[in-house]
Amino acid sequence: MFTGLIREMSQVLSLQNSTLSIKAKYCPNIGDSIAINGACLTVVNLGKNTFDVELSPESQKVLAMDNYKGLVHIEPAMKMGDRFEGHVVQGHVDCIGEIKSINNTGNSSDFIISLPKEYLKFIIPKGSITIDGVSLTINEVINDTFRLTIIPHTIKNTLFHTYKVGTKVNIETDMFARYIYNMFKKDNNTKMSWNDVDQVMASY
Repeated sequence: MFTGLIREMSQVLSLQNSTLSIKAKYCPNIGDSIAINGACLTVVNLGKNTFDVELSPESQKVLAMDNYKGLVHIEPAMKMGDRFEGHVVQGHVDCIGEIKSINNTGNSSDFIISLPKEYLKFIIPKGSITIDGVSLTINEVINDTFRLTIIPHTIKNTLFHTYKVGTKVNIETDMFARYIYNMFKKDNNTKMSWNDVDQVMASY
């Protein structure tokens, strides 16, 4: 389990077959779970200021692999008793999104991101979403896109400062939105407004 708060941006040393080698200040242990650009991966080898994780063929099909070079976001899994911030993140990437536009609004920037239509049902205005492992709030849903407003601190300290129109990103939708949808999808007589969803999610 993760929070979507990035511990550091680390350097990819190599990606050979299924092995991704990372140079980082953070030192994990063999077998640890660590989110790299939002994907939960297992540490399989350690070196001096480096560690390796496994990327299965299935993972490589689901993830935005173009972003697994240069710098990447890393976040270790939460430990019992850790302070909880951000939102509940599983490290299970749902799909790949694409940045459609970036607009500077003065003291922040709006990022418009598209995603496959089958995942739109999990995108809730003012709900949570994870982009390449970063916990963010959805400001607006527009057709098959959603809008994020990113403050300068987040842009400076994450990969958002490298993103351009056309950049592909890993998306994990909100776990509670998925659970709520599946709880009610078989009951055609149950209709929920966004306010109903907000109240259910607030109870957790």
